[in-house]
Amino acid sequence: MTALSSVLVFAHQLLINTVQPGEAAIDATMGNGHDTLVLAQCTTEKGRVYAFDIQERALEKTRKRLQAAAQANHVQLIADGHQHISHHVRETVAAVIFNLGYLPGGNKALTTQWDTSLAAIEQSLALLRQHGLLLLVLYPGHEPGKAEQEAIEAFVAKLDQQEFQVLRYQFINQKNNPPYLLAIEKLSAVK
Repeated sequence: MTALSSVLVFAHQLLINTVQPGEAAIDATMGNGHDTLVLAQCTTEKGRVYAFDIQERALEKTRKRLQAAAQANHVQLIADGHQHISHHVRETVAAVIFNLGYLPGGNKALTTQWDTSLAAIEQSLALLRQHGLLLLVLYPGHEPGKAEQEAIEAFVAKLDQQEFQVLRYQFINQKNNPPYLLAIEKLSAVK
């Protein structure tokens, strides 16, 4: 065990420290359901989790993971792209997580795209409660991931520091462009 957590472990710890029982949260890219499960455990059955993916395989894997952990009752699995978050979620949320790229073990040609991800990020920031978190795990090690990284970095760098603060958690001495985390805290109250 090392003193520094992996990017995903650190992201999960941030969620655990932020999301309270009874709150709502969003997994914008459910994938295999690991992030969805963490959010479900944080919100408890008093809260709600909205999880998005366009691939049926992701929905099925996540459904099974949640059922095995007895966490399925308060999670809404949504077969839609994350760029449509505001069509499905109309309440304030404590946290949103994006684990960008492609579905692990799935078709690598089906990957998140910078334009739809930016649309989803903008919608998510509007839904966050004060001191809520938006977490972005970026994978710049493949071409679509690199384009997505560049667009997202440019967007978050321009966020007003009076309203948001942005943290980068990254291992800078690792090879092959490893994934890293951008964590955005909303400082201002919901408008």
